[in-house]
Formats: sequence, structure tokens, C-alpha cells
Amino acid sequence: MSSKPAHRLRGNPGSGGAEPPAEGESCLLLKLGEVVLKGRNRELFERRLQNNIRSALREFGEVKLWQRKGVVVVRMPGAADAQIAAAAERVGDVMGIVWVHVARRVPRDPELVAATAVRMMAGRSGSFAVRARRRDKSFPMNSSDLAVLIGSRIQDAYGLPVRLKHPDNSVFVEADQQEVFVFTDGIAGQGGLPVGMSGRALVLMSGGIDSPVAAYRMMRRGLKVDFLHFSGMPFTGPESIYKAYGLVRELDRFQSGSRLFTVAFGKAQQSLKNAGAEKLQIVAQRRLMLKTAEALAERLGAEALITGDSLGQVSSQTLTNLTALDDAVRLPILRPLVGFDKSEIMAEARRLRTLAISELPDEDCCTLLTPRQVETAAKLPELHAIEKRLDVEELAERLAGTAKLHRPGATAGAEPKTAPAPADAPSAAAAPAAAAAR
Repeated sequence: MSSKPAHRLRGNPGSGGAEPPAEGESCLLLKLGEVVLKGRNRELFERRLQNNIRSALREFGEVKLWQRKGVVVVRMPGAADAQIAAAAERVGDVMGIVWVHVARRVPRDPELVAATAVRMMAGRSGSFAVRARRRDKSFPMNSSDLAVLIGSRIQDAYGLPVRLKHPDNSVFVEADQQEVFVFTDGIAGQGGLPVGMSGRALVLMSGGIDSPVAAYRMMRRGLKVDFLHFSGMPFTGPESIYKAYGLVRELDRFQSGSRLFTVAFGKAQQSLKNAGAEKLQIVAQRRLMLKTAEALAERLGAEALITGDSLGQVSSQTLTNLTALDDAVRLPILRPLVGFDKSEIMAEARRLRTLAISELPDEDCCTLLTPRQVETAAKLPELHAIEKRLDVEELAERLAGTAKLHRPGATAGAEPKTAPAPADAPSAAAAPAAAAAR
């Protein structure tokens, strides 16, 4: 076999497909969705997706993959069935894949294909249907004849009834250039676009229910994201940092290599209060968070900010106040949940396994120093006056320089680091290290 990676695209077999299949060899058959609609740019999307698949499966040892006509085939030579099943679960979190099937890779012999299908139906009850297709039209039987052959063999072996509409069991057979894939069940994938294809953005991670869901939805649109969390320290404990760490660790399975930055924000909130923010306290501190995030985003090469804002969900998220937040920064603010209600967001958080973490108790910095009455129609001249008293642009740069870096997707317990400094400025002095999140 060639030592070159099997990266040939557009339906051509790579080097991994040149090796004749052993009868019944297990592999993963990954079905693509939106990626196949990308026209002239499709090859770029496919290559990014292949890199992401390899990254997701790096813990499983040797992996060979190639791509043909909307599917990616993953071979794991020597892997046990349990390892292949675990790999299927793992790759199901890779954005850009809509279905993951554990399939048997069979030589292009109709009788061998039928025998494999019969073995895969062992122990099943109820009705069944056979769904056959030929990606390679040179296969010696057409799809209908192949389905009839396999169906008759299954009936002879087990006496199960055929039901073409809504069967209890389905056997899928796909004839390809080098082999035939036979499979039954599948795992629904995430769909969307490969992470990293749309650029990089910075998520303002509050520790609540909304921002993790917002991060997921933008990863699903191809953004590679970093995370920024503001704690109330030194006026609160580190509990909100632990929550943010746990949330990012959970979300890391969708992109890998996630970075979490934390900023102690309590003293900045106190400064806003002392500057006379009063009813504007929440909007003013959110503007400062955005300015700090923008300063950090410039150091990270991020092109947008992401928040979990939902229109009208709380008093600070009125249309007027959201417009006032947009005024704070030059970078675009992406709000993927702006039209969602709380029940929809909670349902998605439950599916993503972030809801239970978000509901853990902590003292959020946004509730610190909250006024009795929150302004629902903030006026920009008043906000600008408050910020002028504090020289808020310089304050945001200082806060960005104190950001501590954690890597929830890597080994926990590593010493936090400061965020990178801008290319045209010296490194910011490190503030005392926060407790390492576990």
C-alpha cells in the first residue's frame, strides 16, 4: 500500500480502499450532509472534515479513512468490536456528519453480501426491509435484485415477514467501487459544517444555561471557538470558574483543543457602581465585558463575539439594550439564540449534557452588585458618560491582560497561563494564579 494519506476526494478511492476487504470486516461508514452541497469549495470542506475526524479518533490508534460520493469510510485495522463502537460514538460528535454506521465491509460477491446480512439479523424479531443501492453501477446486480436476494435469504433463515413501510428492522446494503457495506442501525450525527471552516470566534461563557448552547450552535456552523468567563472574584469564590471549566470540557467533544480564559471582574463591577451606574449597572458591565472580550479576541485572532442573548428573556435583553451592547464594540456580536424561548434552550442544553452543570449553584458575577431596578431602555449618552469617567477602553485592555488560560480538553490541573499579548505590545504581567479548575 502507498504510505500517503487516503485523502483523494470526489468519489475516487484512496489508498485505504485499494486493500481488498476481509469478509465481514467492521468499519465506520459516515454520511455527510451540507458539506456535499458546497460546489467548487467542497474539497476544502471535505479536507477540513477529514482532519477533524482524525483528531477526534486519535486516541484509537491507527485509523485509515477515505471518501467517496458523500460518505467517509473509517477503517481501524485490528480494532475489536467494542473499540469500533466507542469510535462510532466519538465521531458522532464531529460537526459535518449526519449519520454514523458501524458497517461490515464485504467483497463484491452477492452471495457473500447476503450471508453477511443474514448474520447481522440473527436474534432479531419483527418485520424487516432491505434497502439496497449501488454507488458503483458496475456491481453485477441492480439494487432491486440485490434486495430481493438478501430478503429471501433472511426469510429462509428466520421466517421474518417483509414490510417495506415502517419495518421493525432495516438492512442497508451499499455497493461501492472496492467493496459492499452492510449495516443495520446508526447513530445520528451533529450535521452542520466542519469546525474551523468558518473562522474563529470568542464566546462569552457565563456559566448559565444559554451561553453553552449558543457556543454549540456556532460550532455547528463551522466556527472554532474560544471561551471567556468573568468571575466575581475577589468578592466571590471560584465556583463559577469551576462551572465554566466543566461546561467547556463538555463542549470540547465537538471541536477538541478548547481554551477557556477567565477574568476576575469583581473590582471592575465595583468601579462601575462607584461611577454612578445605578440602574445602568447591568448594561454598563456587559458593555465592559464585551470591550474586554474584543481586546482579548484581537490577541487570539477571533473575528466575532458570541453571546447567549435571547430577545426579551430578561430585562437587560430588550431590543434597546441589545442595541446599546452592539455599540460597545467593533466586532460583530453573534446571538444564535436571539429567537429561542427558555424551554427550547433548556431542551437543547439537556441534549448537550450541559444543563445539569449550568444548574449547579454559584454566585454569578452578573448578580453581584445588581441594582433593585434594571434599566430596560438604556440611553447611549448616559452609558458613554459613565465609561468616560473610568477610561473604560484602557480598563478593558488591562482586564484582557489578566485573563488566565485553562485547557479543559487537556489534562486538568495544569498551571493557568495569561492570555497572549497583542503583537505590538509587551506581555501583560501575570496576576496571581487562580485555583486550577478540576
